[in-house]
Amino acid sequence: MAAVALSHGVNANLLRRWVRMAEMTAPADAASKRSAVLAASTPPPFVALRLPSSDAAASGIRIELRRGAVSMSVTWPSDAAAECAAWVRELLR
Repeated sequence: MAAVALSHGVNANLLRRWVRMAEMTAPADAASKRSAVLAASTPPPFVALRLPSSDAAASGIRIELRRGAVSMSVTWPSDAAAECAAWVRELLR
């Protein structure tokens, strides 16, 4: 039972609970629950999402700092995110 559940992307413990619940209910009730489970297990339709333009990725990491009357804005390249994180760690010490 576990192998069948996992092959369909369902947690095996959840499947065992469903089977136990189906065995405890009346036959007419179990048939309606089975059809509800089958209906719920069908994948949702494909939904296309619009991705942000490449300009957003090219702009990089933007950090704005304010301390009193002084304000500073830093733009860091996205491909150097690790170095940016190290810089922020040192800055906040």
